[in-house]
Amino acid sequence: MKNLTALTSILAFGTVAAFAPSGASRHASTQLYNKPAGHDVRSDGVAKEMDPEELKIQTALAEHQQNAPKLGFPTDVRTLVQYNHGFAVMSTNSKSNPGFPGGSVVGFAPDELGRPIFIFSGMSSHTQDLLADPKCSLTIASKEFKGAADGRVNLMGEVTLLKQDEKEAAKAAYLAKHPGAFWVDFGDFNWFRMDEIVSVRFVGGFARAGSVTPEEYAEAKPDPVSAFGPAIASHMNDDHMSSTIAMVAHAIPGLEVSEAVITSVDSLGMYVKCSRTPRASDQPQQFKIRLPFPRKIEDRKDVKNVIVEMTRAAAASAAPEPAAAATED
Repeated sequence: MKNLTALTSILAFGTVAAFAPSGASRHASTQLYNKPAGHDVRSDGVAKEMDPEELKIQTALAEHQQNAPKLGFPTDVRTLVQYNHGFAVMSTNSKSNPGFPGGSVVGFAPDELGRPIFIFSGMSSHTQDLLADPKCSLTIASKEFKGAADGRVNLMGEVTLLKQDEKEAAKAAYLAKHPGAFWVDFGDFNWFRMDEIVSVRFVGGFARAGSVTPEEYAEAKPDPVSAFGPAIASHMNDDHMSSTIAMVAHAIPGLEVSEAVITSVDSLGMYVKCSRTPRASDQPQQFKIRLPFPRKIEDRKDVKNVIVEMTRAAAASAAPEPAAAATED
């Protein structure tokens, strides 16, 4: 009932939503709205009974999402940091304006443990801030980030200068993420790394937020399929959206959507941003759902095979049943 309440509220407000995975309570799920299931809200704020068919669809969707396999918060976080575009917002304790936070958009690259590596000019304000106080936070948005429904991670920790014997490895990791970073050889630039991560907070979208411990973050590995997931999503969205719409209808019977945009692909499934207008309403809705694969994916070829399987299964379920054989007189 908790998930149905959240879903009813999300759909009523026409919000893009991501559902929380079941799991340890430490990986908390935050509900943004709270109102009785089975009710809708008009623009004048007056509650009305929800159409029975709509309630049936929402119930089926909530149950499907509750059971849909997900990577889990530690892997989600580590994957987002690994495959981000390499830029984030760093907040430092301002040296020039004591008591105020200083914000900067900075380039970074994660090392093998997910620790962000930076190279900063000695003249930068954030460099001076970090030398005076290494405590800071780094807010990293997912590569496909377009709004509040998309993932972001906040890392809090201490950023310190690297030792001389660590610089070559840091340079290699940074250039792998930023191949055009010619400034890595400038003499007045310095290498830093967030060595001590003390807090990891994750928001995967509305109704999906929580935290992982620094130990869980360090032990997690990036999901390998997510590395080429954006290319698959782009191809499906550009050339095969009708197949995605059919897969959604097959996974949740009765849920008819007019648009289904794949936002991310991983080894266990896809997140899909759907648009629809319920039969008993003229208010369009957008929400994000989890569309799981029938089995875990290992490589790019396997993704193609599984999506073809899912497309064929969806087409078969949508095909009209053959007419019953005529009975003999």
